Amino acid sequence: MSENINQLNLDALPIQIRDTVNYFADKLISSLGKNLLSITVVGSSLTEDYNPGQSDINTVLVLGGQAINYLKPITSMVKPMSRRRISAPLLMTSSYIERSLDVFGVEFLDFQLTHQTILGDDPFAGLTFKKNDVRLQCEREFKAMLIRLRQGYIAAAANRKLVRDILISTAKGLAPLIRAMLWLKDIERPNRAEQTFNRAAELFSMDLNSLTSAERWSHQKARLDESQVDNAFESIYSIVDKLAEIVDSLEV
Repeated sequence: MSENINQLNLDALPIQIRDTVNYFADKLISSLGKNLLSITVVGSSLTEDYNPGQSDINTVLVLGGQAINYLKPITSMVKPMSRRRISAPLLMTSSYIERSLDVFGVEFLDFQLTHQTILGDDPFAGLTFKKNDVRLQCEREFKAMLIRLRQGYIAAAANRKLVRDILISTAKGLAPLIRAMLWLKDIERPNRAEQTFNRAAELFSMDLNSLTSAERWSHQKARLDESQVDNAFESIYSIVDKLAEIVDSLEV
């Protein structure tokens, strides 16, 4: 365990999330004590994509024992966390991370790219990944996403708002997958969604503007007519299908 386990390093966080993260970290330290090995903030709250009042703050907690043992103490924090837009933290152990590099390479690569450890030792800095494991995960995720898009569209029963929300979720989910594809090609990865889509559009000669639009809808609360929703769905479905085809034939 780090000697600095009770010292929070908040200086590297964007100023707009420091107070919220500090509040959450203090609660965690109080509840979990020495079983809490590290707290790491990950994702868009560390980038210019963060929108106060709308975006969530995501964290990873590394624990000293089985994560299930610490669910109840964290559950008691749900309401104050929700009011401050703190998502339920991801609970892991060091051994879980080491044993999961082959199956969660996409997620860990994204954490590694955009993270700030505020308590304890950085769990992501030294991780290494095999390209074939990451390529296979990308292929599996893209193909599963196609199934979810088809099922989601049917289940939405032509409800424009529900389809819009499916497309927003899809665009957000595509960003880390596309960053992983850039990593597979040894291309520098942006940590912002729009820049990621732009770089991939250039690299793979694709039009990804509909992903940028869908990612913005969550902040704009866009009202779309039927034709806009249908066109966006067809475009994003085609993008996912094409990305699945590209990664399927990618040599690594």
